[in-house]
Amino acid sequence: MGDYKGDRTTGFASPSADAVEGPIDLTEVLDLRRPNRYPVRLRGTTFVSRGILDGDILIADTAGQQISGQLVIASVSGVFVLAELQARKGGWWLVSGDEGRAPVRVDPMLDVEIWANVSGVVREKP
Repeated sequence: MGDYKGDRTTGFASPSADAVEGPIDLTEVLDLRRPNRYPVRLRGTTFVSRGILDGDILIADTAGQQISGQLVIASVSGVFVLAELQARKGGWWLVSGDEGRAPVRVDPMLDVEIWANVSGVVREKP
């Protein structure tokens, strides 16, 4: 038996080799250079049904426009919460992913305000 030289490799090249991109700059992709975009780490499992897990990083956009059905980060009596924003009963309501919690009306007079829209989710490798 001879020594292996490496230049006599058998097999075939991967068909996906031509499709490999270079490194991806998440700051650019997620537009984090904008002064109104922030990464925020989530603690909790309320929205697992929507694919958002404990420890995920949410991309918060404080300048985004509110749209019914989107996820938002809101302040409720000084506590930040993740909720689905819904237009109903003539106003905006925060709906928890926990069906046991009643919707909360967005009203600064009641100390309930929207801080940011969730524009993206990043999950780190476990």
